[in-house]
Amino acid sequence: MDRVPYLDLQAQYDSIRTEVLAALGEVCESGRFAQGPATSDFEAKFAAYCGVDHCVSLNSGTSALHLALRCLNIEPGDEVITVGMTFIATAWAITYVGATPVFVDIDPVRRTMCPTKLAAAITPRTRAIIPVHLYGMPAEMDRIEAIADQHGLPVIEDAAQAHGARYRGERVGQFGQIACFSFYPSKNLGAYGEGGALITNDASIGQHARSLRDHAQRQKYLHDEIGYNYRMDSLQAAVLAIKLKRLDAWNTARADRAAYYTELLKNSSYKLPKHRPDSESVWHCYVIETPERDRVRGVLHDAGIETAVHYPVPVHLQKAYAHLGYKAGDLPVTERLCQDCLSLPIYPELSREKIFTVASILLDLER
Repeated sequence: MDRVPYLDLQAQYDSIRTEVLAALGEVCESGRFAQGPATSDFEAKFAAYCGVDHCVSLNSGTSALHLALRCLNIEPGDEVITVGMTFIATAWAITYVGATPVFVDIDPVRRTMCPTKLAAAITPRTRAIIPVHLYGMPAEMDRIEAIADQHGLPVIEDAAQAHGARYRGERVGQFGQIACFSFYPSKNLGAYGEGGALITNDASIGQHARSLRDHAQRQKYLHDEIGYNYRMDSLQAAVLAIKLKRLDAWNTARADRAAYYTELLKNSSYKLPKHRPDSESVWHCYVIETPERDRVRGVLHDAGIETAVHYPVPVHLQKAYAHLGYKAGDLPVTERLCQDCLSLPIYPELSREKIFTVASILLDLER
């Protein structure tokens, strides 16, 4: 049986090899490797793609979240509400500014921040809200925004897994005051190394973030506040600009693969991801749920099929956050998803034959 990789970046590279090598050659010939013209070009294109005024390219999605909180003046003593079902970088950024992350549970269908739990978690110390568009599925932004507006709180969208996703017809990134993206290589829009971006319609936030990413220089060698070296290198920007032109087509291909998985597995006992009529997921992950996750994963592995688990331990139960006092059972929907989730192979180049193979083994396990 042919091996089925979880992700095949080589296949993607093969389709754009000539254009990528030419673009990298142009950067090398220019000698402008750090925050050069290639980064400015990508920033303009990504802002236009997302439908916003400003894009600040950065060296990672973690840096984007950190600068978003800095730009909103979040500081020690403040609380920022987010979810426990996310990559830990969402929480790291809150900790980096000295604030306290407050974790709330997720909706069991959408798998993103539950607005009812959000409303109940707001206290006089709450200063911001970070919903996460998990697995490529937009959070329920109209309800989240309504709660935020009621309390006068800014919203930062963690869109690290949702490049190009839409909620009620609008691309994610247009709902909060700030949105943050990761361009880690495995993302729908992935660099050939690390990368990230902060987007906003607020010119002052954009200007502040650009300063902070470059050592907080108001002019060369003059620094009025603590800054960081968070610049994106030009090689990554050149690659991202090439990939951006194909992102919508790649996302459509992912949606097609997700639909085929769902068709094949619809009568099984596995809990499948649900399509939401208000949203266009970009299917960064296709995640099924089964209480026999580890056994199922082992059988797939033995058959040459790679899978992933996003994520085995929720952030609120990580040892690094033990001091916050969360315990098992505090976020039951999140904890159940972490125990049962299994990410199946999904990428634009994945053939229907390989999807059929994966689904067939999953169905055989039920017989």
